Amino acid sequence: MSSLPEPLVIATRESRLALWQAEHVRDLLQQRFGLRVELLGMTTRGDQILDRTLSKVGGKGLFVKELEAALEDGRAHLAVHSLKDVPMDLPDGFELAAVLEREDPRDAFVSNRFATLAELPQGACVGTSSLRRVSQLLASRPDLRIEPLRGNLDTRLRKLDDGQYDAIVLAAAGLKRLGLAQRIRSVFAVDEMIPAAGQGALGIEIRSDQVALRDTLAQLSDRPTWWGAQAERAVSRSLGGSCSMPLAAHAVWDGAQLRLSAALGHVDDPARPLLHTTAAAMVADDRSARALGELAAAQLRATGADAYLGAG
Repeated sequence: MSSLPEPLVIATRESRLALWQAEHVRDLLQQRFGLRVELLGMTTRGDQILDRTLSKVGGKGLFVKELEAALEDGRAHLAVHSLKDVPMDLPDGFELAAVLEREDPRDAFVSNRFATLAELPQGACVGTSSLRRVSQLLASRPDLRIEPLRGNLDTRLRKLDDGQYDAIVLAAAGLKRLGLAQRIRSVFAVDEMIPAAGQGALGIEIRSDQVALRDTLAQLSDRPTWWGAQAERAVSRSLGGSCSMPLAAHAVWDGAQLRLSAALGHVDDPARPLLHTTAAAMVADDRSARALGELAAAQLRATGADAYLGAG
């Protein structure tokens, strides 16, 4: 490990969940390799802009850019992200060096008064700023009133507790990682609320010229999660994906076969029917994983995705 920087510095957002994720990677590096690791906490533009949806102010890349600047100028050597927040195409000179084993990928229904989505009364107010969740919620319950919900996880829960919403939808993984699983009233089955590409997984980003660091971090990567995420992200990439697109993509393993489900909503008219597709293939490397995602994207285009993508 002598060719690695010492100490290794992890760039991280300063939300409680982001710090948990960075500390988790720090602990793995210390335990597995005996490395000295420090954290560099940062506030990103995505954390600062809370009055508008991400799709209107530049997308989820707003959570990543400042961390990449710290990698670029050498203040940090790696950045830890929720993989679903990582843009499908990284800037030149950056790469994902590892994807860790996935936590629960499902979406969670969180409410102080109701146990499930079906229990919500007509016209109930549900909080989420995810276009993917909006389109799938309205597909199940077109009567609901969906209102924007921004801020870190604790902020979102506080807004629910203050009575601003009847229920909110959050990633189950974040709640579980912060010891807040008791706030989950129910989880959505993946066929009723297909998760976002990479949901529940952590990605570690580095500069592409950090060869020794890449080789070290690759040992932390979980290959089934990596290939599943590659397939999911390839759907979005093939469709020009960003968080301004109501796209869901989730892969599950059946032996050596990877089964991929995807759904696309209309960006301007969430009441339009969702487009759905599934695809499956034997996957044993990055190329076959990406090919599966590209196949699913082609199938979505065959069902009319271009008309949905041309919106907005």
